[in-house]
Amino acid sequence: MTLTLAASALTSPVLAQVPGDDVNLRPDPAVACHVGVYRLADGGWVDVAPLPEAGLRWRRLDGSSGRMTRNADGLWVSTLGGTRRVEGPQPQLGACSEERIVFEGQAGRRIALEAQDVVFTGHGGTRLNGRLILPPGSGRAPIMVEVHGSEGANALDFNPFQRFAPASGVGVFVYAKRGSGGSEGRYTQNFDILADDAAAAVAEARRVAGRRAGRVGLHGGSQAGWVAPLAASRTPVDFVIVDFGLAYSPLAQESDLVAQDLKARGWGPDVLAKARDITDAMGAFVASNSAVGYEGLDAVRARYGAEPWFADVKGGFTGMLLHATNDQIRAILPQYDVGTSWTYDPLPVLSRLNAPMLWMLAAEDSKAPPEATRQRLIDLSAQGRPIAVMEYPGADHGMLRFETAPNGARTSLGNPPGYFQAVLDWAKTGRLSGAYGDGRVLACPGVQKAGCSFVRLGWVAER
Repeated sequence: MTLTLAASALTSPVLAQVPGDDVNLRPDPAVACHVGVYRLADGGWVDVAPLPEAGLRWRRLDGSSGRMTRNADGLWVSTLGGTRRVEGPQPQLGACSEERIVFEGQAGRRIALEAQDVVFTGHGGTRLNGRLILPPGSGRAPIMVEVHGSEGANALDFNPFQRFAPASGVGVFVYAKRGSGGSEGRYTQNFDILADDAAAAVAEARRVAGRRAGRVGLHGGSQAGWVAPLAASRTPVDFVIVDFGLAYSPLAQESDLVAQDLKARGWGPDVLAKARDITDAMGAFVASNSAVGYEGLDAVRARYGAEPWFADVKGGFTGMLLHATNDQIRAILPQYDVGTSWTYDPLPVLSRLNAPMLWMLAAEDSKAPPEATRQRLIDLSAQGRPIAVMEYPGADHGMLRFETAPNGARTSLGNPPGYFQAVLDWAKTGRLSGAYGDGRVLACPGVQKAGCSFVRLGWVAER
């Protein structure tokens, strides 16, 4: 979770990105009729997801992905991942009423999924819009309750697991975060409030699924690393899955982001130690919503402003505050006040939580540096906590493979092979079994094995 501001915003009160300013994003209505998951002739699936701008995105179980737009001749053109290169599969969709796709020569039909829209009550009586989607059939099914990241966009529109997980035998309960998608309330990054909402979603998923509810747990990425375990401490769940989340505080994340940026610029330990003075001052300022005053900001500017590395201090919000005037900060700060739980440390919850947890880390995460989280989770697992840790090399935030431009900018190429399957397997069985692409299992309680499963508070290593 970071605060992002365009450079132009430092000279203007108009913000380029404010937390939650994406709550009004909507799918492209011109192509929304094609959204769905399609079963191919070989039994596999291809998911077609909406984009908030023109076009669609397809993805497959192996993590491959492309962006689809129509050309002047009415044919669909697909680019590789998030690039602009016309490369890879070129799927073609039929007319809206036909509900069909042709993918690499295979015909596919849209799968009819059992979905039920509901309204349930979250923290403080706030009414939230939700949806339960179950796999075809009448038998019991595991259910993942999808927990948001820090985005404000309506998950009922944009969460892809709600289609391809049910097509793979795993039910999904998805809900619109407060302040989005018709849900009441105001967008917030208060973890206590969001955890209550997620716990209420678990209860609602069980109620609506009734006899079909099998294993019910929580799944989410990024900010969900703080919210999902906290919610699991407040309501019974059978599992927790966290993707590219953090096991330490948002302020510690900011400090690591600053250090990461400086290391990338070639600065050494002496500079990193000085930068910690800056992040400590900025953290105290932000966590207090400026109540501690501007003296700390002025002091670190005066102390380090003439040093050659000072201009390289970035992070999520530190660089923005450091290089703005106090008057500029006063003008923009209220727009960032979304109740963020800056000092929340998840360790006490993770140390007590009995629900089996799978943490999936992105080794090259540029927004949630994984080093401290990795070590903390490995230590907890070695102490006997029901935590499994898997890491994907070469993956960035969002569990995305990427290519790097000469200027250092990263462009998504899709998800790593095995990532989606690992999520689905943990939801189904609480077990990792076999290989999941190049994902590395770093920890099971007490041992290093290729896979692990948990029965209540015990564990069984896969052999």
